[in-house]
Amino acid sequence: MDSYLEFVLDQLDSVPALNHRRMFGGFGLYSDTVFFGIVFDGRLYFHTTSQTQKRFEDEGMEVFRPNARQTLKAYYEVPPHVIEDRTLAAGWAFEAVAGVS
Repeated sequence: MDSYLEFVLDQLDSVPALNHRRMFGGFGLYSDTVFFGIVFDGRLYFHTTSQTQKRFEDEGMEVFRPNARQTLKAYYEVPPHVIEDRTLAAGWAFEAVAGVS
């Protein structure tokens, strides 16, 4: 398993029914069946809504773009300081899950 993915899963261990699957050359993150995040190339991306997207943009974060022809505009990179703080990371993850479901 990818070491960054292991770190992310450990930081998000309070997310209910957290699991992952390979996708986009990285990993999709799920809470039960809700796809809420992506780990790709050493970075974490969360699903955003119109209410949460501005916070990511204010932090200077970019949308998920696995290649030049593909962009997932609802998924933004999570700031490093957020994923390093287990409580903050969990809060942002819960918002991402709620925004999908």
